[in-house]
Amino acid sequence: MAETDANAKANPELRSFGAEVRRLREAAGLHQEDLGRLVNVSRAYISHVERGKTRCRSDFAQRLDVALRANGELIQAWNDLLESIRSIKYAKYFVSFPKAESTATLVRVYETHIVNGLFQTEAYARRILKDEDEFITRMNRQKAVLAHPTPKIFVVLEESVLHRQVGTPDIMREQLEHLLELSQRDGIRLQVLPTVYVEEARAAFNIATQADRSEAAYIVNATGGITTADPNDLANLNHSFASLQAEALNVRDTRALIREVRGER
Repeated sequence: MAETDANAKANPELRSFGAEVRRLREAAGLHQEDLGRLVNVSRAYISHVERGKTRCRSDFAQRLDVALRANGELIQAWNDLLESIRSIKYAKYFVSFPKAESTATLVRVYETHIVNGLFQTEAYARRILKDEDEFITRMNRQKAVLAHPTPKIFVVLEESVLHRQVGTPDIMREQLEHLLELSQRDGIRLQVLPTVYVEEARAAFNIATQADRSEAAYIVNATGGITTADPNDLANLNHSFASLQAEALNVRDTRALIREVRGER
């Protein structure tokens, strides 16, 4: 029936597939026990698949797809999972950051140049991303991360990002209003970093923390970015983020500043 994966506990690809199964099951109005009956397995096995504790075989993914009337979505998700696992050559230090981000319980973001992709409006994102496929991928990334249950998200944003015009004044006004709305949501903490020197801050980065406390990070560089799960890198980034938060405005003062900048536009 299944291939139990000894590394499933720390495998974001398996968790991402499981999250897709859960999303489709809940959309169909089914409990785990209901789905188990439809595909002739126990509720516990469905739970293991959804939590990323086991990797099912292709034939089982096909049965799930039929039972959930997913029209091939789960089969494609399973194929993507398999391809991701095959492509990972640096098991200890490499994970797919979008996968890790979509299954995280805590996401921390330091942004230096533009609004982070998770918080971009469609109009703002379209001014940055000229390729339609990249734009669609970004919008889907937002849906995956911000869907219920939303992880805790802590963001430190350089003040210059608020003043850097992307597109028209209307686009920037809408983007600033969107940041204000997001900052009011439960679990999202947005702070602006004034124009001060923070020794540890050298580049934008994201950290995704899973329920089991395993972590992955994405660090921006001149050619795009690198993904790492190296414990030394993560220790340094965690220290850097703490320093950035200490220098940033608190949440209430951040909202006041965003409103002020919005008014200027």
